Parts: sequence; C-alpha cells; structure tokens
Amino acid sequence: MKLSAGIVGTEVGPLAHTIDARWLMAYAAALGETDSRYFDTRSALVAHPLFPVCYEWPAAVAARERSIPPAVYARVVHATHDLMIHRAPRAGETLQTTARTVSAVQRRPGAFVITRMETRDTAGTLVSMTDYGSLYRGVALDGGGPADSPGLDEAPAPGIPLPSVGEVAVGANLAHVYTECARIWNPIHTDLAFARAAGLPRRILHGTATLALSISRVLGAFGGDPARVRRVRCRFSGMVPTPSALDVRAARAPQAGNALLFETACAGATVVSRGAIDLA
Repeated sequence: MKLSAGIVGTEVGPLAHTIDARWLMAYAAALGETDSRYFDTRSALVAHPLFPVCYEWPAAVAARERSIPPAVYARVVHATHDLMIHRAPRAGETLQTTARTVSAVQRRPGAFVITRMETRDTAGTLVSMTDYGSLYRGVALDGGGPADSPGLDEAPAPGIPLPSVGEVAVGANLAHVYTECARIWNPIHTDLAFARAAGLPRRILHGTATLALSISRVLGAFGGDPARVRRVRCRFSGMVPTPSALDVRAARAPQAGNALLFETACAGATVVSRGAIDLA
C-alpha cells in the first residue's frame, strides 16, 4: 500500500466556526474539570489549553478527504501533537482554520505525515497553530524525502525521572462524552463494531482526550494556570481502552524556565511520551 509524497502542499480552508460558551464549558466538563474559571459566565471563560483540537477537527477531516485514499486512512494513528497557543479562543468570536500538509516522510513503521493547522480571528491575527503528526502503518511513501521530518519539532526526552502526580480514571463511556462535548466524531472511539473491524478488542479513547486529561493533571499538580499555557508537545505511543486508568508522571524541566515535562501510562505501558507544557 502506497501514499504519494505529492500530497505535500495540499491545503483546505479556511473553515469558519463560532466559539460559544456552551462549547468551552462542555469540553472542560468532559475532562472532569471543576475549576470555576472554565464555567463562570459572569466573566470571560477560560478555555482549556487543548480546546483548539475542537475547532481544528473539521479542517483535519477535510484535509484527509482531499489527500488520503480511504484504504490508506484506515491505517492511521495519531503519532505526535505540537500545539502553539498565541492567545486563547474566546466565547462569541468566529475563527477560521486552514489545514495544509507540510511534510511527508518515510519512517520504518510507515508513512509519517504532518498537517499544519493555522487558526486566525476575523482580523487575521493568529490564534493557534498545530502540527498534527499522523503515522500510516505499513504504508510506503511514493517519492518521499529523508527519514528526518523538517516539520517536526519534538520536546527532548526528559532525562530525569518523572514521578507520578496522580491517577485519572477513564470511564467506560468517556469516549462518548468526549465525542459529543468536543464535537470530534470518529467511530473508532464510540462504535464497537467499527473498532472490532479495525482490529481492536474494544473502543479506545481519543488521543486528544488522553492528552487533555494529562495536561489537566499536570497543571493541577504544579499549580499551573491554564491561561498561561503557550505550547503543548507530545508523542502518542500507545492506545487507551475504555474503561481503564491513566498514571500521569511529571516534573519541572531542569533549567528550562516554566516548562513542565510529563508522560502518561496505562496498564503499565507508556501511552504519551515526551510531553512538555510551556507556560508564559
């Protein structure tokens, strides 16, 4: 099975979406947040740091449909995530997201593709930018470049032990709740028949849900202000079945300003690695 390197440069959008208070609150509620700043509509609501994945999803789907054959897409896993927050989204505003394929390289497990999603407000000011890394398992890249992706800027390996900062319960229905609250529709997370057809024994949690739960736990452990988060990076290195439990491990980065390093395990296996949260 092959994927053409000619998909690099493919672009969709801009796609417009209105950010409403109900959406911001629902996303935080799906993650079990209790911080009043996410829910008190008497003042400006704080957006969860990973909320951008919600408004980026339609552009990600459109980019996939334009450039990835359905048979190839069935082999995809979310491999890396690199979110830059220039400012938090606000209730009541309209944002526009453009998705562009910026890199496609051959890796040993398959074709690795980076889609860059840029979101701007009506004045054209950049709000957020995400490099979304997808690995197409067992797929050969036709006409691909070198093994090192020029578009991938990963956080370094921690280099220090990361102690546990708490466990997060993943309920049997969390994927359904997250789907509806985030407005991210992917049947592998909610449809058991679809998951079984994909070769999975049961439904799995969204990678972005695992990452968002990890971020919440890390910020809570270190007293981090969600409004100060400026960047989040990680690798996804495993799947999270529902139900299950997550063990989040984290530490302040040595000699790295306000960075928090983290990783997350499920049933003893690491599912999120090289995690880093940069605070303003």
